[in-house]
Amino acid sequence: QVQLVESGGGLVQAGGSLRLACVASGRTIRGLPMGWFRHAPGKEREWVSSISWNSNITFYADSVKGRFTMSRDNAANMVFLQMNSLKPEDTAVYYCTGGSLVSDAGAVNYWGKGTLVTVSS
Repeated sequence: QVQLVESGGGLVQAGGSLRLACVASGRTIRGLPMGWFRHAPGKEREWVSSISWNSNITFYADSVKGRFTMSRDNAANMVFLQMNSLKPEDTAVYYCTGGSLVSDAGAVNYWGKGTLVTVSS
């Protein structure tokens, strides 16, 4: 089992930046694809980004492409999401996930409890 704990959320003005972090425990994430999803109030849960186990492949939703960057540090058992040029529509609870590269939430094996990001206009 993998336990995932996110941090780094908060309140930021539009145009600002935040860096989310996710630390894993229970087993190494080496070999495990990781991802981020988000869930905004009144909207469907949305896949944001995924990264392969060796960081060779990274995918992004069109809504965040060019603004967000996902990375990982397998030695530290952590993944990150650098979010730049934030928009009010990025406001959501962000969830760290493990076990899938695809955008289908049903394919994810592990979920964190989430961290809230609020972008003010």
